[in-house]
Amino acid sequence: MRWDVVSWGAIALLLMAAETLVPGAFMLWMGFAAAAVFVIVLFAPGLSILAQVALFVGLSFVAILVYRRWFRGRERQSDHPTLNRRASQHVGRVVTLEQAIVAGRGRVKIGDAFWIVEGPDLAAGTSVRIVGTDGVNLHVEAA
Repeated sequence: MRWDVVSWGAIALLLMAAETLVPGAFMLWMGFAAAAVFVIVLFAPGLSILAQVALFVGLSFVAILVYRRWFRGRERQSDHPTLNRRASQHVGRVVTLEQAIVAGRGRVKIGDAFWIVEGPDLAAGTSVRIVGTDGVNLHVEAA
């Protein structure tokens, strides 16, 4: 049994399996590079360990460039782009200020949650339109 062949096969499988834990296709393409080294070492048994590692580094670099160039921008767009961005789901809504905006900050209640709002100073009870977000803060203007 040749341990270098077995090792590259195991590295390829581990990198591809690690992709399920760290999504983003980075480890997957390094796994492809390790699989290529596995095949090369299988059919060219005289390569030194240093040459194998250099081959892996080079193939990983090329594989990641191929991914970034041809595959990264082709992911399918979501039909619900704000699904995991709760603040963005409220853009365009008109709500009433629960707490006056003083020095650029106030508070509104949407459903059963309170949200920090940023915008021009306005009195409590004023209707405001949500025009944007900054993390979990909502940007508002008078409606």
